[in-house]
Amino acid sequence: MVMLARYRSITLPIVLASVSVVLSIGLLVGWTYLVVENVALSHQVVANSWLLVAGNLAFIIIMTILILFSIFQVRVILEGRRQISFIDSVTHELRSPLASLKLSVQTLERRKLTDQQRDRLHHIMIDDLDRLSAFIDDILEASRLGEGMADHQMVEIDLAELVERTAGRVRRRFKAPDEAIRIEVPEGLRLVSDPTCLETVLRNVLDNAVKYSDEPVEVVLRAKVLKGERVSIEVRDRGIGIPPDQLRRVFQRFYRVDTESVRQRRGTGLGLFVVSSLVHTLGGELGAESDGLGLGTTMRITLPLAGKEGVSLGRPRKGRSA
Repeated sequence: MVMLARYRSITLPIVLASVSVVLSIGLLVGWTYLVVENVALSHQVVANSWLLVAGNLAFIIIMTILILFSIFQVRVILEGRRQISFIDSVTHELRSPLASLKLSVQTLERRKLTDQQRDRLHHIMIDDLDRLSAFIDDILEASRLGEGMADHQMVEIDLAELVERTAGRVRRRFKAPDEAIRIEVPEGLRLVSDPTCLETVLRNVLDNAVKYSDEPVEVVLRAKVLKGERVSIEVRDRGIGIPPDQLRRVFQRFYRVDTESVRQRRGTGLGLFVVSSLVHTLGGELGAESDGLGLGTTMRITLPLAGKEGVSLGRPRKGRSA
């Protein structure tokens, strides 16, 4: 079934719909011409005008169904392609850290290792486990959000502390120097939000900013308070950029910009979908700006300082970092 979906073309439903529409129009034109040219038949049609009206209505309904069916088929095929791409990406994302973990374990089995070498291997294994954990969390979060399930426990957060911790994890994952991600968050800036969700949002945005940048990586995260009611978090990079006509589509599930520079970098098309969904469930807004390919991207997140109304305050959920 998967193999059939892989080779299924969107051209077929479009061609079939086009042929059906042309044939239907041809039949309508032919019928009209016949009625106009045949006077006797015209009198019969006038006498049975209800039949003509019913025929036209049936024609319109058939045309509408054909067009809607074709649109639906194209969407199904495109969604199938995205899911196949997603499965391929998931396989790669899981295989890479698992292979690294296996190699580290096999290396640890050797007796002739110095303490320094063992410590280094332990750090590598922890980083790989963090990467796997974050990846699985994103998939689970996307599944929850896709089903419309949202459960947030809001607490007061020191934004600078959360940003520093998240940026540190992203630097370690990409083995990037400290200067690759510059942070400009006012000290003492606090807001009420779900710490785990906000960390997931920041991690995905910073992860994308670094991943889709060429060396040397230059990412800047700035935060400021807007009118004492909302906080704006801006992540700007000098990476490969996004075509202006696709800025909104990057937040769709499984969607990835179809350019060579994007295909060279592994991804699932879930990160920004998760970011967009979480930001909106927290009562915030998300926007992307880019002047085009090769001109960098800016992600702008706006969140309420006091948290979203109607969401309970309390302690963070068990098993999730605060």
